[in-house]
Amino acid sequence: MREFKLLIDGKLVSGAARLDVINPATEEVLAEAPRADRAQLDEAVATAKTAFPAWSAKPVRERGALLVRLADALEARKDEFAQLLTQEQGKPLSEAHWEIGFTVGIIRYHATLDLPFEVLKDDATRKIVRQHTPLGVVAAIVPWNFPMLLLVIKVAPALLAGDTLVAKPAPTTPLTTLLFGEVCREILPAGVFNVIVDQNDLGDALSSHVDVAKVTFTGSTATGKKVMGSVTGTLKRLTLELGGNDAAIVLDDVDPIEVAPKVFGAAMMNAGQICLGAKRIYVHDSQYDQICDELGRLARESVVDDGLKQGTQMGPLQNKAQFEKVKGFLEDARRNGKIVAGGEVLNRKGYFIRPTIVRDIPDDARLVREEQFGPVVPVLRYSDVDDAIARANDSEYGLGGTVWAKDLDRAFRVAARIDSGIVWINTFLDVSPDVSFGAAKQSGIGTQLGPEGLEEFTQIKIITIAK
Repeated sequence: MREFKLLIDGKLVSGAARLDVINPATEEVLAEAPRADRAQLDEAVATAKTAFPAWSAKPVRERGALLVRLADALEARKDEFAQLLTQEQGKPLSEAHWEIGFTVGIIRYHATLDLPFEVLKDDATRKIVRQHTPLGVVAAIVPWNFPMLLLVIKVAPALLAGDTLVAKPAPTTPLTTLLFGEVCREILPAGVFNVIVDQNDLGDALSSHVDVAKVTFTGSTATGKKVMGSVTGTLKRLTLELGGNDAAIVLDDVDPIEVAPKVFGAAMMNAGQICLGAKRIYVHDSQYDQICDELGRLARESVVDDGLKQGTQMGPLQNKAQFEKVKGFLEDARRNGKIVAGGEVLNRKGYFIRPTIVRDIPDDARLVREEQFGPVVPVLRYSDVDDAIARANDSEYGLGGTVWAKDLDRAFRVAARIDSGIVWINTFLDVSPDVSFGAAKQSGIGTQLGPEGLEEFTQIKIITIAK
C-alpha cells in the first residue's frame, strides 16, 4: 500500500494520526491518509505566512512560468492521477481523465494572465492608478465530487496573484490532493503550497485562523453558512460555491429522441454528484410521456460498475453517508411519484445506485425541493412556459440551469429569466477557464475563473497622484 504524506513547508511529513480512505466501488481500504492535528494546521498556516513576502515579490511572469511547469508535470502523470482519482472518488476512468485534463487547462490559462497597473484617469491635475496586490495566506477547502478540478480552480489564481495556500481536501478523497502536493514540492518554493488532511474537524480552525486572509470553499450550502460565520471575526475575504438545485427546462419544439440523451447526461454525470447538474427536469405536456420513456430507457441501459472497468458509464456514490442520503430520496420517490426506471441499490459491495427517473411527482416533494446530489432525478410536467420558469425559480438555490430548444431566440428569452449564475442552452457544463461565473441566492458568493476570478484573490489599491 502506497504511503501518502502531508506537505508542510516543502517537506512531506506524517500526520499526527491516520485515516482510512475507502474505495467506494469495493468498500475496501484503498490507502491510509495522514491526518493532521491543530498543531500541524498552525504550522502549515505559519509557513505559508513566512513564504508569502518572497513569493508575492516575484514578478507575475515568474509565477506564471512556475505554473506552466506545474501544468507540464501534472500532464506528464495524468494517467496516474486519473487512476487514483477513480479509485478514491468512484467516477468512471473516462470522466477522471476529463477532470485531470481540464485541471491542466485551468493551470495553463492562469499562467497567461497578468495583473498590470491600470491607469483610470490621467488629466492636468491628477493621475489615478489601480493596483491589484496579493492578499496573503489563502485557505482552499475542497469537496469530494471533483477533488482535483475544484482544488485547482482555487490554487491556480491564488498562486498567480502572489498568495500562498493551505489546502484541505475532503477526508474521503484526500489522495489526489496529497499526490498533487508531491508534484508542487518539486516546483514551488517551500511553504508556498501546503496540504493538510483532517476528519472534518479542523475546518473551523482553518477558516477562522487569524493569519488566513481569504477562504475559498466549495461544498454544501449548510456548511458554507458555517464557513461564512467563522470568518466574521477577522473579516476575511470569502468565496463560496455552494449547493444547487438546477432546473432543466425542455421546450416543446425539441426532438425527444435527440434531446433525451443530452438531458440524461446533464443529470447523471458523476452519478449525479455535481453542483451544476440538472436536478429537476421540466417537460411540456405534449412531450412529457415520450421524454420520460426515453429517459427511462437510457437509465435502464446505463452500465453501472467499478469506474476502472472498461465500458462503465456510471460509478458508485462517493461515500457511505451520501449513499444513505440518496437512499432516502429513493424512498421519497416511491411514496410521492412513479419510478420509471431504476429505484434500486445494486446487490453487491460498493455504494451503487442505479440511475433513477421519477415522474408524476409533486413540486413539494423532497426530491424536487432539495438537492439530491445523486442519480435520482424528477421529471415534472408543465403546460405553460411562464409557469415552468416560475417553478424553476421557486428555490433557495441559484447556481445553474439549462434550456433545451430548437428556437434559439425563444430559448434565450427563457434563459434570461432563470434566477441563477449560469445558464446553458442546448449544452451542459460548457465551462471555459477564461469565462467567469458566480452564483445567485444561497448557491454562493463571489466569482470563479476568468480575469474576474483572479481578481478575487487580490486587494484593489487605488493610487492618486496630484500633479
